[in-house]
Amino acid sequence: MTVQSVKDYFIAKKKDIEILTFEDTSTVAKAAEELGVSPGEIAKSLLLQVQDDYLMIIMAGDKRLDNRKFKDLFKSKPKMPEFERVVEITGHPVGGVCPFGLKTNVPVYLDKSLQDYSFVYPAAGAPNAAVGLSVDELEKLTNSDWIDVAVNSD
Repeated sequence: MTVQSVKDYFIAKKKDIEILTFEDTSTVAKAAEELGVSPGEIAKSLLLQVQDDYLMIIMAGDKRLDNRKFKDLFKSKPKMPEFERVVEITGHPVGGVCPFGLKTNVPVYLDKSLQDYSFVYPAAGAPNAAVGLSVDELEKLTNSDWIDVAVNSD
């Protein structure tokens, strides 16, 4: 899996998208610094367990999950899975988790916090890989619904 599965995903979607590699983009702060963008332009991917299922939420990097909004929407509290489980479900290591080339069929949602930006940078299957996409392109590539579950990180 990892970066190759992301490349294969883009090929299957007939998209020629360059995967950017860096020293380390495993955190929002590191990715923003490497890319020379604001933390909000980093599209962070959160894999969450909801009862016995999993889902992924992509949100602006300067936001955090609002547990109340999440519970109101999904009727359950979110749980962060163990690192090993993240790899089992997504095929990507923590720091490289993204909605592309997933190992299992996980529902992906886009948080409306991404709509503050025209261009964002999600990870690409490894802690040192990212892609630059317009928000519209991200929506089309993931075929995701928009939700509102983020709050400012402060």
